[in-house]
Formats: sequence, structure tokens, C-alpha cells
Amino acid sequence: MTENLVSLKVDVADHVAEVTLLGPGKGNAMGPDFWRELPIVFNQLDADPDVRAIVLTGSGANFSYGLDLPAMMGDWAGMLSGEALAGPRTKFLGIIRDLQDSVTAVAACRKPVIAAVSGWCIGGGVDVIAAADIRVASADAKFSVREVKVAIVADLGSLQRLAGIIGEGHLRELAFTGKDIDADRARSIGLVNDVYADQAELLAAARELAADIAANPPLVVQGTKDVLGHQRDARVADGLRYVATWNSAFLPSKDLGEAVQAFLERRPPNFSGE
Repeated sequence: MTENLVSLKVDVADHVAEVTLLGPGKGNAMGPDFWRELPIVFNQLDADPDVRAIVLTGSGANFSYGLDLPAMMGDWAGMLSGEALAGPRTKFLGIIRDLQDSVTAVAACRKPVIAAVSGWCIGGGVDVIAAADIRVASADAKFSVREVKVAIVADLGSLQRLAGIIGEGHLRELAFTGKDIDADRARSIGLVNDVYADQAELLAAARELAADIAANPPLVVQGTKDVLGHQRDARVADGLRYVATWNSAFLPSKDLGEAVQAFLERRPPNFSGE
């Protein structure tokens, strides 16, 4: 396994890999190191014949606060200005596609992935768990498709993958409002399969589920995942291409600037629709 990881830790035992988000941002926020390392880790786990199932979880109290805006936005400023022409927007399109590919590495991994969520799972965190095969949570887990609150159309897979997990109605409610939901609501709409009392019980259950999967014939399990994803994967890929193009054209706005400024100043944003 790759050495010198910054944002992820990987442990492998008894045919089960455990991938833990480390940050380094507060609440395991997803900065440049995370987006670079996620596909490296999952591509290597995909190729490792000793790995048959994967548990994905967060260190500390939270799964992830989502995109690390301060760390990511600096390099994007020129590409997101209202005056940006074809060159900067094309470059931004490439950035979106790279981030999408990072998340898709989780979905494309041939080994089943179980996301074990405690605490907050926001924005990009939801994109990542939507790419997992199975989701379980502790009672304190909270989920939010938060992008609309920061004037962004979610573009890393939640809009494409969650429809098949929770249904169109629930997805539209979460995506249009950016509201937070607790673990019980997440279970009731099918976002998570089960809810456990605390993080310790959650991890024990996720590891037991991974062990159950790993005890089965590995090539048959991988074949089952491949067949289950056959039609969905093509639909998701088409949707990702569309939203990447949409955001590269329309994401720059006064509302986006206001959202970032309000975030940095820790105040409610005042959106103008410009």
C-alpha cells in the first residue's frame, strides 16, 4: 500500500481493508491531498488480490465536513470570476472531472465498499458514501447535501447516485433545501441500512459485515457488483459529464462569491440571484 499518505490511513487484515479519513482539515475536510490520494488508494485496493471487502470511515467524531473550501478555492479564483473566458472555464472543467474521477474510484473498485458514518457527513462526504455499496451509521450521524447552501450545483456524484439509493423525491428534497437529516431519517429513506448506538458498535458491525462478504468466493462477489452496476454506471457517467459542463459554464456567480465570503466571515449569506 502507498506510503506517506496524508489524508487517508489504510489497514488490511483477514481480507478486509479499512480506509480511514484523516483530514488534515477540521472534521476530515476534503482538501487537495484527499482528492489526490483517494483514487490512488482505491485503485491499489482494487488490484490487491488479498483484499475482498473495504470499510471506509472517518477518524475522530465526524466522517467529513466535506470540501475544504479555503484550501480548494484559492487556485480556482481566476476560473470562477464573471469575466472568465473559454480558457479558464475549460481548465475548471478539467478540475471538476478530476474530482469526479476521485469519487468514481470508490464506485469502480471491484471490492464491495461499506461506508461507516459517525457525526457529520456533509457535501463531498455524501458524494463519497453515495459511491459506496453499503452505508451504515451511528446514532449521532448527520447528513447534508449542502452544496445549494454555498451556491453550487452538487457535481461529484450525489445527484447522480442517490436517486437509485433513496429515490427521486427524497433526493430532490435534500438537494433543493440543503437541509440536515439525522441517522433515523437517513435509515427511513434508505440512505443507510442500519443505525448503531455509537461509533464503537458501528465499526464492529461494519467490520463484521465486511468479514461476511470476504468469506464468500471473491470473484463471484466482484462479478455480482459488476452486474449490479452495469446499467447504473453508464447513467451516472453521463450525468457526471453533464453537470461538469454545466458548472464550468454557470457556476461563477455573485452568489458563489457571497457564499464563500459569508463562510469565511461566519455569517448567513445574502443571495441575490446573480
